Amino acid sequence: MARWEFKLPDLGEGVTEGEIVGWLVKVGDTIAEDQPMVEVMTDKATVTIAAPKTGLVVETHGQVGQTVAVHSVLVVFELDPAVAPRRANGTDKHGPPAGDSPARAVGHLREAIPGMTGGGPATGAGYFNDKPLATPATRKLARDRNVDLRRVPPTGPASRVTRADVEAFEHAPTHAVAAAAPSTQAEHEAVVRPYAGAPAARAVAAPVDGAATGPTAREQRVPFAGLRRRIAQKMTQSTATAAHFTFVEECDVGRLKDVRARLTGPAGESGVKLSFLPFVVKAVVAALKKHPILNTTLDETTNEIVFRHYYNVGIATATEGGLMVPVVKDADRRSILDIAREIERLSTEARAGRCKLDDLQGSTFTVTSLGARGGLLATPIINYPEVAILGVHQIKSKPVVREDQIVIGDVMLLSLSFDHRIVDGHVGADFAYEIIGYLENPERLLLEMV
Repeated sequence: MARWEFKLPDLGEGVTEGEIVGWLVKVGDTIAEDQPMVEVMTDKATVTIAAPKTGLVVETHGQVGQTVAVHSVLVVFELDPAVAPRRANGTDKHGPPAGDSPARAVGHLREAIPGMTGGGPATGAGYFNDKPLATPATRKLARDRNVDLRRVPPTGPASRVTRADVEAFEHAPTHAVAAAAPSTQAEHEAVVRPYAGAPAARAVAAPVDGAATGPTAREQRVPFAGLRRRIAQKMTQSTATAAHFTFVEECDVGRLKDVRARLTGPAGESGVKLSFLPFVVKAVVAALKKHPILNTTLDETTNEIVFRHYYNVGIATATEGGLMVPVVKDADRRSILDIAREIERLSTEARAGRCKLDDLQGSTFTVTSLGARGGLLATPIINYPEVAILGVHQIKSKPVVREDQIVIGDVMLLSLSFDHRIVDGHVGADFAYEIIGYLENPERLLLEMV
């Protein structure tokens, strides 16, 4: 048998390292070509790396939560010499001849944010696999139905658990029987992964006097890894670097509501659900053009303020795994209808776990909308290394003054946070009122059309 070392491939976009957020194989597994092996997180996307060849796994390198450099050895295989990759001169096509430095291999990269697994151990006995393979949709189904994927016998290709497997397990008679006590310490600690790519949670048991079955868990320890840790790193970096200050003001969007109501039908005929967000994005772009300092970033390595002459607006999106920021590229060159279509596409992809790396990179300004749960105000954290962020809140009926008369208006609060190192207070206020001017008088946006 030929031994072959598989290294973390070059993931592109200047990525030099990744965090291991989930192993899908273990030592002793015989895996097929294209079978998923490991999930590695870069920035806010998880890359699922598949096996380039069929072989026996003899070593895995790196623990869940560990950061590994590109070109580091991840998996060591034993390959049948008849199928081991070879060059015409007899050397491994992914590296030098045996005896020199390890071979380099690049597997198929699948960009995905995997779905959730079950919310707790389901009952059942017999089959057990602490690292089941399943698609995001199947994992979500298992979570919704409180089925522990570890106990579901797989029937899909490469031993993958299918939707039918979950449904069959849920209705099996053994599913109603209390699970036996864990047979091993590993099984006891391998509580379901709460977010695929996140490591297994570990139950901390409290002794139960006279208990005949397994211990009752009163605490659960989930390693702080994967997307959740990456979000924390970004938020900490932002608050520790940018000097935040927040400006909050009201915006009477009665006219905007009327405009949107008139355009909802035509937009629907084009297959687009028209929300207020595309108008907000257009207003932001128009304001950024008049206040270019808000579309900058600070290069602290060269002590230069970098003015960006393109307008990529990030849209903060809540997903089951955490907050993600897909990006509407070149928003200044898009119509409101096109922006609405792109926001719908990006949010759908993000929530379904299908965002590509390119969809999550390159923003110059970010909008975060809390929708119906918008509250009164917030102090949004800047999406570093940007210099500002806009928080959009719920529209509420409130008394307003129009032509010296008190009437009931449709009022939305806007919360903007700025990096005070770059943006002075009066500049931030002027920018806020520029946005408000466009939203209160949406006809002005027609003057900004390209």
